[in-house]
Amino acid sequence: MNITRYITIVIALFFFVSCEDVVNVDLNTAPPRLVVDASINWQKGTDGSIQKIILSSTTDYYSNVIPKVSGATVSIKNSQNTTFVFTEIPNTGEYESIDFDPIIGETYTLTIIYNGATYTASETMQSVTPIESVAQKNNAGFSGEDYEVVVYYQDPLAKNFYMAKFFPDIYKSPTFMAIGDEFSNGNQKSWNFSDEDLKQGTAIAITHYGISENYYNYMNKIIATVGSSGPFATTPAAVRGNIVNQTNIENYALGYFSLNEVDSENYIIK
Repeated sequence: MNITRYITIVIALFFFVSCEDVVNVDLNTAPPRLVVDASINWQKGTDGSIQKIILSSTTDYYSNVIPKVSGATVSIKNSQNTTFVFTEIPNTGEYESIDFDPIIGETYTLTIIYNGATYTASETMQSVTPIESVAQKNNAGFSGEDYEVVVYYQDPLAKNFYMAKFFPDIYKSPTFMAIGDEFSNGNQKSWNFSDEDLKQGTAIAITHYGISENYYNYMNKIIATVGSSGPFATTPAAVRGNIVNQTNIENYALGYFSLNEVDSENYIIK
């Protein structure tokens, strides 16, 4: 999860004889924080052994470059004290494990040691009910002429929380949604995605996640803050995740450690 600055910016616009100038305001630069993208996603039908964690840091608002964090020590331990080491792909800020063992209901602890500080987080691997089918409507939106994709799945008789990611090939970033089953426990449920820019031939990558209640609450805050573009957009306020700096609690990291079983489909608008 790469989130840069959390600030409110005032953009001054001055109009002179049909000319428009945008003035960049001088802003105070806060010390950089560690940003952790630690979503362990287990695709149904795979062994889930290859997993990746991405580390970066915050930077100033006007920077177009997201600093990658190299040289950290990254590992995950399960309740049986089995440790899975994540080794950095040199100078990328991407840390990979090739022997991770995902188990539904198992609790895992993430440990990151970087720049003299130790960061930790614990979560439990969540299951997901499979996608049953994907349907298409051609009369959606305010105009009644937009395409809509409907993804159906069966909710079990238990307390569950879900997240969906829709990534059309015409988008630069995905759209996220999160939902619980408080009012529809045990029923068939669906994700509905529509956009006026969808057209015949548009390919949409759909990912359906089983998530924890805590991650659901976190994602709801992210979506409410930045919109459905989710955790990959810049937000105007810091949203705290579950990663704690054990060395200096005030110097907290941004991001979230989650473990989710996922199901996915690729759909092309007809």
